[in-house]
Amino acid sequence: MRTKILSIVASFLFLCGCQHQIESDPSPTKKSTADIIQGIGHIRIAETARKLTDFGGSGDSATDNKPAFDKVMQYCLENGGGRIIVPPGVYLVNGPIHLVDNSCLDLQKGAKICFGTDADDYLPVVATSWEGTLLYNYSPLIYAYQAKNVAITGEGTIDGNGRNGFSGWYDRQKPAQERSRQMNRKDVPMEQRIFGNGHFLRPQLIQFYGCKNILVEGVTIENSPFWCVHFLQSENIIARKVKFHAYNKNNDGFDAEYSKNILIEDIDFDNADDNVAIKAGRDHEGRKLGITSENIVIRNCRFKGLHGIVIGSEMSAGVEHVYVENCEASSYCKRGIYLKSNPDRGGFIRNIYVDNVRFQQVEDALFITSFYHGEGEGHATDIRDIFVRNFYCKSASNAGLVIQGFPSKKVTNVQFSDIKIDSCKAALSFSHTANIVFNDVTIGEQIAVPSAVR
Repeated sequence: MRTKILSIVASFLFLCGCQHQIESDPSPTKKSTADIIQGIGHIRIAETARKLTDFGGSGDSATDNKPAFDKVMQYCLENGGGRIIVPPGVYLVNGPIHLVDNSCLDLQKGAKICFGTDADDYLPVVATSWEGTLLYNYSPLIYAYQAKNVAITGEGTIDGNGRNGFSGWYDRQKPAQERSRQMNRKDVPMEQRIFGNGHFLRPQLIQFYGCKNILVEGVTIENSPFWCVHFLQSENIIARKVKFHAYNKNNDGFDAEYSKNILIEDIDFDNADDNVAIKAGRDHEGRKLGITSENIVIRNCRFKGLHGIVIGSEMSAGVEHVYVENCEASSYCKRGIYLKSNPDRGGFIRNIYVDNVRFQQVEDALFITSFYHGEGEGHATDIRDIFVRNFYCKSASNAGLVIQGFPSKKVTNVQFSDIKIDSCKAALSFSHTANIVFNDVTIGEQIAVPSAVR
């Protein structure tokens, strides 16, 4: 025991000796969040407004509004776009809504879109992604493909009706899930990756695929069949003042995959899974495409659900320049900040900045691992340049700070500054790491001046 204590003390002395050098050059590649946000620019919203009811829509909760949405989208195609106003009422939609260029879905206060539960209504299959693998599957319930200047706004609600529909497929998805992963690893051509009917892969509630200039603002999103909002190979994105009430399995709030230039702010999360998950493809396909997810700012948000901020585990093309600022948990999160990969993934996670973030009760406050699910080989991930400052957690039932590197690829250059964790079962658990720096870190009770000899 004496040897272990001396070893720990020596390690901290070494870290303190390195401190001044690290502080003088904390990250030569750090970007300004203001520059990232300015780079997103102004997202132009169509000014021409038409009511859904002008195209046969009815908010009586019984009429199928799929034909009305198809008509208004055709109108937008033929007239250079439009702002589609959905007045108060409950609008049943038996099938997907496909957004087009310069279209804005504007849900007024008191308006609710509720999707039908017949899976056949979401065929034919469309190009999409499922857990990091590109394939053809059921259409997401709201879907935009290679569109520009698209928006979902207003004070209304989007109800995926997942509890009564697709969510029941969770226990039946395993064969298709494994098939998709094998197709990824074997580089099967996209045109052969046909799922849909009989394969039980749940569609996302909202997906933007290959889109540019996206705004999601003000709406409430609930009862999703799978991921709630999925940004896939998209850029220039603002998500603001959205509220989530999504308690089904895999109900992530925002998933950004192969995407860049994103601002997520002033969000009220309440999700049964990750609040924000940043991804960049799975395994062979991700490494082959090499489309990095980058330039992502998450600020002024309220976390609630499984995990607050997650990077991975599907991140094989790499994730960098992520900024989490001025956020707090409004309730329990299993893990606060969670960076996860394994030796199937490869790629990198780097230049991650967490500043002024507060959690209450968690299982683990901050967890970085190269061994997610304890599986994989041959493609260790490069995890480095992680900067966490002004971080508070009231209590962690398991661990305060955890870093698990890979023997051949250590997690390196992680700096903790002004960290306060009031109580936890295990304070630190670090393995296969290098250049871990502590500045003003307190885990447990703050120790006062030493007592005098009596």
